[in-house]
Amino acid sequence: MKKVLLTSTALVMTAGVAAAEPTISASASLSYGNFGTGSVNADGALATDAPDSTWSSTADLTVSGSGGGGSMSYSASLEFDEGGDGPDMGPVTISTGGLTFKYDENAVGGIATTNTGAGATNRAADDDGEDNTHGDYQISYTAGGISASYTVDNDSSDSEMTLGYASGPLTVGLAMLDETENDPAQTAVEKTTTSVGYVMGDATIALSAADDDTWDASVAYATGATTMTVATDETGMYSAGLSYASGDMTFTARQEFNNEAGTDDETEFGISYAAGDMTFGATYDSGQADHYGDEAQTVINASYAMDGATLAAKATDRDEVEVSMSFNF
Repeated sequence: MKKVLLTSTALVMTAGVAAAEPTISASASLSYGNFGTGSVNADGALATDAPDSTWSSTADLTVSGSGGGGSMSYSASLEFDEGGDGPDMGPVTISTGGLTFKYDENAVGGIATTNTGAGATNRAADDDGEDNTHGDYQISYTAGGISASYTVDNDSSDSEMTLGYASGPLTVGLAMLDETENDPAQTAVEKTTTSVGYVMGDATIALSAADDDTWDASVAYATGATTMTVATDETGMYSAGLSYASGDMTFTARQEFNNEAGTDDETEFGISYAAGDMTFGATYDSGQADHYGDEAQTVINASYAMDGATLAAKATDRDEVEVSMSFNF
């Protein structure tokens, strides 16, 4: 948990500076089930049977405030949860013109734990289903079609720098990632990736290539409620995807071919339905055979909202079931 240290630092309000009233938001949930996440079951074990269902509950409270004047704006928040060991400091942002500084300990995206090794204390994103970002602060700038950002982790000095440009149908990007100072038990990553996107009528072309000899290319074509996408990469794998929306229902499908990096060519499809207070969804991904929870090979879910509360139920092909009731205040 990120500790909050009260010091003599204060925001001094002067003429011409506006401060909004602090806002308070809260949520809570009660659930019964045995859902895991990523490659780990609800007990945190890899590639084993799902454990027996148990009760669990969560609660979150956020107090946030913002202010500023003609030349700058700022915001900050305090976050409390069911852990009970004190508040966390939420993101702090300060902006002036097109320049923004953001601090949020171990929660700024771009740099992340990428793998696990012997003795590692953090699981990789593909193990526990979490993104495992560990950036602490980010400086970003936008002006017209130009954008730039620099993200840093204080503990390891890992960093990522991005540059972007957009003009009409054209977008160009450059990302320089340096994770070589990460936990010794993790895999080091140091690469530069260039990307280009172009919209031509109903078609969108996307290309990206990195200096580690990896690349991706795709073309998406949209007509009415249907979008068709074909893609390929440096392994020689190619895929075809389809999405279709009609009223309250959405359908997606994707098939991989010549997937030399995996044991099988992946087959994916999903269907979702949302009407009023009710939702229903089902997904299948043959490449997720060893996963749990929302990342399992087959997931079915449904929810119903009433009187400010949401009742939800979901199940997977790994003998996992979860029923929950959540509230927002």
